[in-house]
Amino acid sequence: MHDNVTDRSATPPTGGTRRTALVTGAGRGLGATLTAFLCARGWTVVATSRSTDELTALADKLNAEGPGRVVALPGDVLDPDHRARLVVEADSLPGFGLVVNNAALMGMSPIAPLIEADAGVYQRVLETNVVAPLALIREAVPRLGAGSLIVNISSDAAVEVFPCAGVYGASKAAMDQAGRILALELAEAGIGVVAVDPGDMGTRMYAEAEPGADLSALPAPESTLPFWKWLLDQPPAEVSGERFTAQSHTG
Repeated sequence: MHDNVTDRSATPPTGGTRRTALVTGAGRGLGATLTAFLCARGWTVVATSRSTDELTALADKLNAEGPGRVVALPGDVLDPDHRARLVVEADSLPGFGLVVNNAALMGMSPIAPLIEADAGVYQRVLETNVVAPLALIREAVPRLGAGSLIVNISSDAAVEVFPCAGVYGASKAAMDQAGRILALELAEAGIGVVAVDPGDMGTRMYAEAEPGADLSALPAPESTLPFWKWLLDQPPAEVSGERFTAQSHTG
């Protein structure tokens, strides 16, 4: 569909010289990598994670390096008050125009057959992977201007059939479908919504899902950076409603 991945500075989504993003699950893995990437391009990132120590260490490092800035707000996206605080903070900064729903829960460690998951597992995973991101979007939309972008991090488990990944996969499939509907509903407001499957990566979440598995051959989250460079250069209206696979995307 597109010929090249580009690496030029993106136009601020809502105007102004400084751009602001809100990233959940930013303490480690893909969330930390994406936060660092945005900061390197001069963005301010309101970053949240339940892992206070990891988030604080990341923010201290990136704030010392610049040129962007991290506002670290540890907490749980399941908490309505925390979601409201995140959006208010992001809205107080210039150019709030990007929301990345990255925080997620696998459900069981190690992963197990779907039939072994009890109602509590279903509830925790769906609340974390579907209800909380949708609630955050609801909170953010009134403060996002035309040209803003909402990114929901998906998984190949949402579209492929993997034994022992049933609860997680179902939650990601539900969020993919919700995102497609939101893309239609928010089109008139000029707000884009996309799903991004980052692909298999050697992250702690993967390690916790399959303890003892050799993940050394899997790529690091940094393998997705060419895709993010491309995505942030696209007009949100032109990509809205699409689902991307980051590692295989060639622009």
